[in-house]
Amino acid sequence: MDPQTYLRHRRIFEVGLWVLLAAINCAGNAITVNIDMANSGLDVARWEPWVWECSSGLTWLALIPLLLRFDRRFPLRVGAFRRSVPGHLLFTVPFSLLHVLGMVALRELAYAAMGGNYDFGGWAEAWGYEYLKDVRTYMSFIAVVYLYRFVLRRWQGEAGFISEGREDIPAEPVADRFLVKKLGREFLVKVDQIDWIEASGNYVNLHVGDRVYPLRETMAGIAQKLDGQGFARVHRGAIVNLDRVREIEPFDTGDARAHLTGGGTVAVSRRYRQALKERLA
Repeated sequence: MDPQTYLRHRRIFEVGLWVLLAAINCAGNAITVNIDMANSGLDVARWEPWVWECSSGLTWLALIPLLLRFDRRFPLRVGAFRRSVPGHLLFTVPFSLLHVLGMVALRELAYAAMGGNYDFGGWAEAWGYEYLKDVRTYMSFIAVVYLYRFVLRRWQGEAGFISEGREDIPAEPVADRFLVKKLGREFLVKVDQIDWIEASGNYVNLHVGDRVYPLRETMAGIAQKLDGQGFARVHRGAIVNLDRVREIEPFDTGDARAHLTGGGTVAVSRRYRQALKERLA
């Protein structure tokens, strides 16, 4: 499978990855707990550890989008650690509380269906115990997210703008190309080949035809670099190449949609719509 095929179905693969990891973790933990209970001689039905682990896993899966959204707001990157690390540590408190509430609710439903009653115990002590486990789980999720992003960037190719100072490229006042590093290879792509640019956490994604290249840059930073080169901000998270805009489709809400010559579409917010129309005119 090539990167472009993967990216077209990226959400399906990502959801599948989280579900697979959760299923493996739940099954492994449930089997281990059952063995430990049997060895200890405790009178616990075999289905109970499965309910405990599956309720926890399902709740974690439901909370993954919340974790990803928070990480986009407080990304762990160089220069932002002093703000992001304390933010993530504080976020583990409500995150763990949501996990415990969801987990207990599912367990109570499962026990009621089996004709029993689930007792979580004293909330202060029980939640303190769960919180210590949840912090480790939260950090593991963050590690998986950043490792996945690192591998994906290396696979699809990571871009960097060529600026003044490179000995092999003539010095230019404004970068007009970028260097893509992909699986040990390097190649150049001109800026005017970019169709549009999309915000993506610590990076922006450069859309060039069917290909997408991540670039470590902010939207404000890349807008400044591309000033005067025929690009326009059309949304808080999108910049388009004006030469690629074929049509603007307006909506009653004041927003719009830009149709590109290559067949793609980009959302246009009403904040930028009039300025885009003027520039295209």
